[in-house]
Amino acid sequence: MAKGKAASVFFCQSCGYESAKWMGQCPGCREWNTFVEERVVTGQSGRGAQKSGMKAAAAARPMALKEISMQQSERILTQIGELDRVLGGGIVSGSLVLVGGDPGIGKSTLLLQTCRELAAQSLRVLYISGEESLQQIKLRAMRIGEFSDGLQLLCETDLGVIEQAIRETKPQIVVIDSIQTMYSEQVSSAPGSVSQVRESTNVFLQLAKGLGISIFIVGHVTKEGTVAGPRVLEHMVDTVLYFEGDRHASYRILRGVKNRFGSTDEIGVFEMRREGLAEVKNPSEYMLSGKPDGASGSVVACSLEGTRTILLEVQALVCQSSFGIPRRQANGTDLNRVNLLMAVLEKRVGVQLSGCDAYVNLAGGMRITEPAMDLGIVMAVASSHKNRPVAEKTVVFGEVGLSGEVRAVSMAKQRVAEAAKLGFTTCILPEANREALGGEIPKGIKVIGVKSVADAIAVI
Repeated sequence: MAKGKAASVFFCQSCGYESAKWMGQCPGCREWNTFVEERVVTGQSGRGAQKSGMKAAAAARPMALKEISMQQSERILTQIGELDRVLGGGIVSGSLVLVGGDPGIGKSTLLLQTCRELAAQSLRVLYISGEESLQQIKLRAMRIGEFSDGLQLLCETDLGVIEQAIRETKPQIVVIDSIQTMYSEQVSSAPGSVSQVRESTNVFLQLAKGLGISIFIVGHVTKEGTVAGPRVLEHMVDTVLYFEGDRHASYRILRGVKNRFGSTDEIGVFEMRREGLAEVKNPSEYMLSGKPDGASGSVVACSLEGTRTILLEVQALVCQSSFGIPRRQANGTDLNRVNLLMAVLEKRVGVQLSGCDAYVNLAGGMRITEPAMDLGIVMAVASSHKNRPVAEKTVVFGEVGLSGEVRAVSMAKQRVAEAAKLGFTTCILPEANREALGGEIPKGIKVIGVKSVADAIAVI
């Protein structure tokens, strides 16, 4: 059997593309200056590898779809409702979950709280940290609350030692904080490199699927907001969760980007407190707190995140520009969409905005790109331009087309019900949605259907 030898290989830091020589532009992801040189050790080759490949091929055989037996395993509830919702109803045994987010956003705090709830259910939980000492973890744990004896801690970065510890202790839940600190002695590159991250994730994937262990992996993010390391990392795991929010604000949003066991439309809302992260049961009430009374340019719109209806305050400020080119800025929504809606206002309704600066903001810090927010943005801009406030207790939603028409959106019944529950008395929505509601209108709220943006402005 031939001995392993070292070789120099170039990897793309964005997508993991491998090349024998350095290149300025990656052929895989078309990014520039992303190749780094790493030393890798090639293993056995020739007849040894051929024999092992023949054994693996002999062990596996194709199976018909009807021959595959299905065992419906119950999900493990974390007792954190917001996290269970994003995961699709709980933790699936043998799943590999990647949790990403900005530094200091609360990833470790959330996972430590999850370990606390799981250990309280008499589950064996192993928390492995490569960034903090045992004393640092205990300080955070003391702030969160009491922990049961089912939680074990390990501070280690050597992949071989971690794999041996997992096989010996046989935990049901494992947390790795973080994947960028893990290293394998079989790979000669530094921890956090493309080769090390890929090798470490592959080892944890085999452990999760082979032993039926649910593993959570914490991943650092780049300045662009994506998980650091090769793009193949997100393809290897079963679920990808992103923890979003302003670290200087108290709210946090957990969003599912990929989920093989559930929907990716759900979000979880948390509030950062001294004792840890607290669930926000009613995000609509939380987002609308502090809304000014009788102010122009302030409109309450309705958005949908998965099965959850959220009411948000859309703020707009329109004023005469002091420069030749007016300035446009959007926070929490797509700037190009705002420019398009302002062009519809000017062309179809006759609102002169070509010489005005315009600033649009979604209060509360959430980022929403759903088309149902179009009518709310249009009404906020028109209200600020005319300096006329929208009536209190009024909520609007609907998609706006280029001809100025207001198109129907999905799940209008749930949106109206949420508005009525929070005490709103008037709802402006697309005429098609109003007709579809029929007599299923909650008590205490008046529903007004509009066919165009001009009709909506006339109603207000």
